[in-house]
This record gives sequence, C-alpha cells and structure tokens, in this order.
Amino acid sequence: MKKVALIGSCGSIGLQVLEIVRRHPEEFEIVGLATRSENLIFESQIAEFRPKLAAAFVTDRYRAMEVAALSGADIVFNAASGFEGLEYSLTAVKAGKTLALANKESIVCGGEILLPLARKRGVQIIPVDSEHSAIWQCLDFGQKPVRRLIITASGGPFRGCTRDKLDRVTPEDALRHPTWNMGKKITVDSATLMNKGFEIIEAHGLFGVPYENIDAVIQPQSVVHSLVEYTDGSTVAQLSFPTMQVPIQLALSYPSRLDLAVTPLDYTKPFSLEFQPLVKEDYPCYALAVECGQAGGILPCALNAADEVAVSAFLEGRIAFTDIFRVTEGVVSKTRQTGVRSFSQLEEADVIARTLAKKIIDGL
Repeated sequence: MKKVALIGSCGSIGLQVLEIVRRHPEEFEIVGLATRSENLIFESQIAEFRPKLAAAFVTDRYRAMEVAALSGADIVFNAASGFEGLEYSLTAVKAGKTLALANKESIVCGGEILLPLARKRGVQIIPVDSEHSAIWQCLDFGQKPVRRLIITASGGPFRGCTRDKLDRVTPEDALRHPTWNMGKKITVDSATLMNKGFEIIEAHGLFGVPYENIDAVIQPQSVVHSLVEYTDGSTVAQLSFPTMQVPIQLALSYPSRLDLAVTPLDYTKPFSLEFQPLVKEDYPCYALAVECGQAGGILPCALNAADEVAVSAFLEGRIAFTDIFRVTEGVVSKTRQTGVRSFSQLEEADVIARTLAKKIIDGL
C-alpha cells in the first residue's frame, strides 16, 4: 500500500486525488493532509481519512510544511495552488520524498533551485499536468533524446475572437472553457493562454529540452494531450478523454496502471483530430510567459505573481480581460532581472511584483 501525503486537499485536483483513493483503498492510504485554510470540507476529509498529520497553511504554516516531509509517506502529492506551493515542493524534496507535482508555480517560479536540489537528493518528480504527464508517458517514463516536444492547447473559449470582442469579455465568459472543468484561476489562464506559456517553462525544466525545441499547437478537441517527436522523425502522442483523473492516478500508481472509470475513446466511430498553429501575436500572455522563461532568473516569478493579482482583479470585475496582459507586461518591464539564489529571494520578488501589479491596476 502506497502512503500519500496530499497538499491542497480541498482544491479541484486534491478532491480528485481523494476520489481515486476512495476507489482503490487497497492501493493507497492518506497519511497527511494540508490545505490553505480550515473549512468544513477539510474537517470532513480529516474525519474520513484519519491522517497522521493534518494542517492548514494559514493557521499553522510550520505544521503544514511538516505534512510535506511526513515520515512514512511514500509520495507527496502537491496540488497546492499558487506560489506557496513552491515551499511545499522544496520541503518534500529536502526530505527525500517522491514528488507528484500538480503545482506549476514550483517549476515556473522556483525551478532554478528546486530541480538542482531534486537531482542532488536523487528525488523523482512526477508530472501531473496533463500535458507533461503525456510527454512523460511518450518518453516511456524517462528522458530520452528527442527532437521536439509538442504541447497542445485547446485555444480556450476565445479562439479567433477580435480584439474588440476580447475587450468586452466577462468573467462568466472566460470561465466557460470548451473542454476542461477546472478552478477559476487556471481557467482564466487557459483563456489567455498564459497557462500554456507556463507549461512551456515547465516542460523545459522537467525534461531538459531547449526552448527552441518545444512548441505549442492548438488541438481544439483536447484529446491529444502532448506529442514527442524523436530524432528519426517519428512522433508519439498520448490520447485520452479530457480528464485529469488519468494523470492523477498515474502519478499515484506509477509504475503500474490501475483500472480507471473514465470514458475511453471509441475508435470504431468516426471522429476527427484537428491541429492548428498557435500564433503568438494572437496570445500576448503566452508570448510574454515564454519570453520570461527564456530569460530565466526572477522574471517568471514576477510574472506569476502579477498574473495572480491581475486574474483576481478581472474575476472581481475591476479590470478588463485584455488588461491582464497590460498588468503582467507592466510588472515584467519594471522588474530588475537577477539570478535565483534562494527561496527567500523569490518570496521577496513575489511580494514586490504583487505590490506593483496592484499599483498598475489602480492606475487603469
């Protein structure tokens, strides 16, 4: 039985992790739970799974971090949202724990310290994002010489929209993702394609492939989750019904695959798979994220902080959809670039970027 410490148990991914554990009680045991703040859902999870340790980040940050280093845990599943997820990841890796990573900020903001630390400690990081899990599967759970990684994107709900229409987008419009059911923040990031830019940064960090060998394409059906092109010209793709349950369960059960109650693709019936080029000019947030990733240093961290503030302001109706780019680009342009040396340095950069983003929003 694999013992699991789950971070972010009350979020969309965390709830799905617990559902998989319920379906396979003979395979998994929850030994630790952490969430951002105490609530009735968290209390019910503690009562149901009876973990050795449970804590809320806001109430007791120290004990919450102890969950990520819990003695006896075979795997730490980090499904925390936002920048605070990085501290959990660092704690788990320092403790030598296998890390199932659904918190993209850990790589986007802190990859330059997290990944070398994982290599030094011999810690495996298992990707949970559907795109990176797909690449991992196409690489046969390893890292092999490849020519190119190809990450797919649905294009979001506004693919092909004019600038005038984008100016009038409401939060309700942005939250109507055509194929995925996700949390509000990531759904808006998927609409701007900021999220896809972050995934390019993740792919570079996780698989060690140069940025010039990582592409993103539009795949509107969200059936092909990513592709790997090998040096002989052959391409391997991972296909499945668009659900996070596949990469979540694989992260838990690896190296095995368990039965999963997910609708399989029916290849006996006709259906089409469409691919379109991703034009950077149509998605400025995507282009900005890739540029920050290529620059490295603290710029991706500053961008992530600015994006969190801007998306929150958009969802509250305080700025327009197109202002998300204005805010994030404004913060990046005013951030003094420097190399990443420590977590505390990234914490400071995060605070500075959030403060600057709020000032820009106040001036719009």
